[in-house]
Amino acid sequence: MKTPGPRPVPDRQCLQGILYVLRTGIGWEDLPQEFGFRSGMTCWRWINAGVFDDLHRILLAQLNAANEIDWSRAVIDGSHIDTKRGSRTLSSPPFPAPT
Repeated sequence: MKTPGPRPVPDRQCLQGILYVLRTGIGWEDLPQEFGFRSGMTCWRWINAGVFDDLHRILLAQLNAANEIDWSRAVIDGSHIDTKRGSRTLSSPPFPAPT
């Protein structure tokens, strides 16, 4: 007889756990289980698998289509993105210095 493993965490609980971590800034391992989130590592795996990024893109697309986003208040920040190998660093300007 096969022993059942742990039941999967419902998608809504994972999403709520992710939002709780993002809002409070706590660590994944500190996610309160008494709120029904179960494992913070499960929520983290959800993000690592790209599920949250996909949901974010879909939500933005739907809000944009409904004209519900004020793009005049949007900010783009790439400071958290790693550069590719061999790319220029901040110390090397993209063009030669004027003479």
